[in-house]
Formats: sequence, C-alpha cells, structure tokens
Amino acid sequence: MQGVGEILHIAKSGRIIVKLNQKVKPGDTLVDAKGKNIAKIIELIGPVKSPYASAMSMTDRSKKYVGTKVYMRGKR
Repeated sequence: MQGVGEILHIAKSGRIIVKLNQKVKPGDTLVDAKGKNIAKIIELIGPVKSPYASAMSMTDRSKKYVGTKVYMRGKR
C-alpha cells in the first residue's frame, strides 16, 4: 500500500476532504492502515502543487478517520 494523504475533515455535503501528497485519480479507492475501504475519490480540487481530493465515504464511521493517513492499494 502507498500512503497518499491525510483526511482533513468531513464537508457539510458528507464528502471526505483529503490533503494529498501523492498522485491519485478519480475512481481510486482509499483505505486505512489495515486495508479497510474508507472512501472513493470523486474529484480533485485545489491548486496543482498542493491538491486535495473530495471523496465519497464507503463507511458509516468516517468521522473517526479525521486526522488519519490514508493509503491506496496496488501499484502506481
């Protein structure tokens, strides 16, 4: 697994906002350190040099992941 960023907060819309430190693309699935699916990336936002991702939660406990690192399975 590759570390791709950190969950900053949950938007009013319910989407998870992630500060990215690796390249990802819409449709990629984010997982926690144990490999559990957390969210699917919907869109990339912000400046190219410091991007963020807006992701749709795949769990009903997304608030517990705020402030944690997220990963992506597979090769890039």
